[in-house]
Amino acid sequence: MTLGALTLGHYLSLGGMLFAMSVVGIFLNRRNLIVLLMAIELMLLAVNLNFVAFSYYLGDMAGQVFVFFILTVAAAESAIGLAILVVLFRNRASINVEELDELKG
Repeated sequence: MTLGALTLGHYLSLGGMLFAMSVVGIFLNRRNLIVLLMAIELMLLAVNLNFVAFSYYLGDMAGQVFVFFILTVAAAESAIGLAILVVLFRNRASINVEELDELKG
């Protein structure tokens, strides 16, 4: 192993930092729905990075296949979330989470 080689720990550290940033983004910003959706997407990408890293270092393709399913679900979630956001903005003229109390059951 050379001095500049990336190890599994490097990828897991980066994935952990991205995941922590997304959790902080969710808890600190509870007003803007767009930022909340971006934080959720960042969380899914951090998990995907860990799956790909483990898949590569273990020599198993199952992690990389699982990432494709996660990306498919994330794309559908983004499309539906943005569609709901557009409808709510048209009806309420705001994307502030605190003003969107109509969704409470």
